[in-house]
Amino acid sequence: MQTLSHLDYIVFFVYFAIVASYGIWVYKRKSKIAASASHEYFLAEGSLTWWAIGASLIASNISAEQFIGMSGSGFSMGLAIATYEWMAAATLIIVAVFFIPVYLKNKIYTMPQFLHQRYNSKVAMIMAVFWLLLYVGVNLTSILYLGALAINSISGINLTFCMVMLAIFAIFITLGGMKVIGYTDVIQVFFLVLGGLITTYLALDLVAEKFGGNGMIQGFGFVKEKAQDHFHMILHQDNKHYMDLPGLTVLLGGMWIVNLNYWGCNQYITQRALGADLQTARSGLLFAAFIKLLMPVIVVLPGIAAYVLYQEGNFQTEMLQNGEINPDRAYPVLLNLLPSGLKGVAFAALTAAVVASLAGKANSIATIFTLDIYLKKINPLADEKKMVWIGRFSVVVAMLMAVIIAPLLGIDKKGGFQYIQEYTGFISPGVFAMFILGFFWKNTTSSAALFAIIGGFFMSIIFKFLPGLVDLSFLVPYGFAKANATGVCEIPFLDRMGFVFLLSVIGMIMISKYEVSRGVKTNGLEIDRSMFKVSNGFAVGTLMILGVLAALYTIFW
Repeated sequence: MQTLSHLDYIVFFVYFAIVASYGIWVYKRKSKIAASASHEYFLAEGSLTWWAIGASLIASNISAEQFIGMSGSGFSMGLAIATYEWMAAATLIIVAVFFIPVYLKNKIYTMPQFLHQRYNSKVAMIMAVFWLLLYVGVNLTSILYLGALAINSISGINLTFCMVMLAIFAIFITLGGMKVIGYTDVIQVFFLVLGGLITTYLALDLVAEKFGGNGMIQGFGFVKEKAQDHFHMILHQDNKHYMDLPGLTVLLGGMWIVNLNYWGCNQYITQRALGADLQTARSGLLFAAFIKLLMPVIVVLPGIAAYVLYQEGNFQTEMLQNGEINPDRAYPVLLNLLPSGLKGVAFAALTAAVVASLAGKANSIATIFTLDIYLKKINPLADEKKMVWIGRFSVVVAMLMAVIIAPLLGIDKKGGFQYIQEYTGFISPGVFAMFILGFFWKNTTSSAALFAIIGGFFMSIIFKFLPGLVDLSFLVPYGFAKANATGVCEIPFLDRMGFVFLLSVIGMIMISKYEVSRGVKTNGLEIDRSMFKVSNGFAVGTLMILGVLAALYTIFW
């Protein structure tokens, strides 16, 4: 039933009131300390605790593409899609140990600033523009559209109206700056996890009832029994979803590029830790890694349960869109089964996930535009107050653009989660190559960085369309290609990312060696080995996470 009861609306507005009131309180309390300082607005410098950093990372990362897109992938391909979440846990540890110390030691607050400091202004400006286009044209639009689509499926409220209201809610939070976002994200995560666990419990309980059992545990047992093919983490080449998750690539190849680029070279994410000291930032990242272990229970398992129920004759019409099954409808269909009141909690959780992610993305857009474009190229003499207002104005403009263009992109046609991953994958390999060599090889030159940015993008396009020009069947025995319905051998996009990354690194090394031999000077970062030492507590937490990951991949291989 696509409606919300009066009780559901009451629960939702109580959630809204709590978040808004807490946000206003945080804003007023913190503004007494630094009313208009740009670093306070963009970074919340020195203000976020480890638990606020960790919660904000998760709240900003988990959004409609997970609740809707990843749950839909759980419906269609199963637990294998959880590799994005579980590999992220390992990635967060690497970022905490090796990336964050470099940023903090060199007082780097934005990704373009890193590129300017390490390479030159041209590299920084090109990437600033790239990131803004990516954040607005892919991330912001997809989060907004998928979130509105889910809310529309649950409540029956007009899709456009849902987008507008989500944008307004996100703007309201973003105008308070990074401090308000960081601390309200703690509440958002609470609702997100609570609502997600309730939905998972309901889905498994429904499966148990369907097969004569009772409770969540028995329900999980029935799900594993009835959907055995949905509980493999490593897909074989004959699996129809191999192009999305190509075998061991999820452990040894392109999945690392996806995650390391996202968690370590992404303004949207790293911004949460850049205003803290090293110990606090590392603790926050470790906390986020622990939550990541839990996320597949919330965003993947309900999709698999919905698949089992669908196979038993449930949701036959609800899962249809334009006469075809749309896996992205799995999560909204489950939410519609919740009783009054609990549906309001789940509705609030979904809204919390969407709004938190929108607010975080919008704040990153504001940070990059204001500090790396406006301040450097438009008005270098802008004072602190002016910069904050420019940041707020850019948030409003970005949201307005997203509302206008989101319905035109066909986001729901490909599958929300795959849409985001594939299109960000066009620039991720080159960007990550540029960052990783810039961090740890002092001889990397600016020309090499430009090659990675521009050359990496064009190589991604070439690999995308190469199957139509060249016979790639020779790659099939090695698992790097698979024939599509027309017999053309295509390269999985995660493998394309791996190839482009390797070629970018090779090209950067060759260019850098040539230029250094000709006397070109480079701008190495300040790095020493002591930066990478971790506390005993962090080491113990790391071993616990890696142990859990090893067990999960062993059990569900």
